[in-house]
Amino acid sequence: MALLPKAELHLHLEGTVTPQTLVELRKRHGKATTLAEAQTLYRYEDFLGFLAAFKTLTEDLQTPEDYELITYRLIEQLKAENVLHAEVYVSVGVCLWRKQDFDALFEGLERGRQRGERDYGVSLLWIFDAVRQFGAEAAQSVFALAAKYRGRNVVGIGLGGDEKKAPPELFREQYAFAADHGLRLTIHAGESVGPESIWGALNLGADRIGHGLTAYQDEELMEELATRQIPVEICMTSNLRTRCCTNISDHPVRRYFDQGLMITLNSDDPAMFGSTLNQEYRLAQTEFSFTDDHLRELARNSFEASFLPAEKKVAFLDMLDRAPR
Repeated sequence: MALLPKAELHLHLEGTVTPQTLVELRKRHGKATTLAEAQTLYRYEDFLGFLAAFKTLTEDLQTPEDYELITYRLIEQLKAENVLHAEVYVSVGVCLWRKQDFDALFEGLERGRQRGERDYGVSLLWIFDAVRQFGAEAAQSVFALAAKYRGRNVVGIGLGGDEKKAPPELFREQYAFAADHGLRLTIHAGESVGPESIWGALNLGADRIGHGLTAYQDEELMEELATRQIPVEICMTSNLRTRCCTNISDHPVRRYFDQGLMITLNSDDPAMFGSTLNQEYRLAQTEFSFTDDHLRELARNSFEASFLPAEKKVAFLDMLDRAPR
């Protein structure tokens, strides 16, 4: 699986910051931190603990140069995983909540993307992510920025955070605005609450579902997802680390695959969860008996479910077909 060309579609930029890079960022901003101290941030007990750690980590992302650095480092990591294309969430909602100059930060993001693409040949598109518990008005501000930058490698919008505090229905107008402006629609749904959240996401017109962990609880929903081939972005290690899934044997990934859902494998926040995309593929094989051909099918799904133009999808799929078996 390490040599298998693939795409990653559920990946948070901030969650790729390693403890080593965090030490470097803090040093830039006059905060002396040891590696051991930085590593404590990557320990938490549950989903809400993870959200708090994620928010704390973003405190050290302050300048365009910081965002340029972590974007470049991300692309370096993607190359090592043989990821040819990634669609990366940026927590724009947190940037605005911190009252940062996002226009300046975006220039840093783009510099990092351009340098990384030049040096490593990895394709990358941005998804601007809002924080659901900040409310609909805050999400609108995020999606307006996505519309503003749609011509500059921003392909879609997303909604993350605490599902219990803000169901999809609260964001109907904001998702309609994003769709009207040509943006693709993703949403974290059914990660920490039941299948009703996934129904809500579908009612918003979601093109892809992030996590979808609880879909199996509703057989009608399973049939809907399979029939419509709505891609579900599976993040196994993430679900275990946040305790949204208690045991790996309880994860529904194999059931989804066997029932014909279009699933992709993803690392979500790899530095914070201690995983990589290759490890997710390996986990599918060791824990759920996915064969090499199954993994190749999942890699194919990752390109087909992407928001790339058709001709670029075909080019990547050709590269996958030529890859040694």
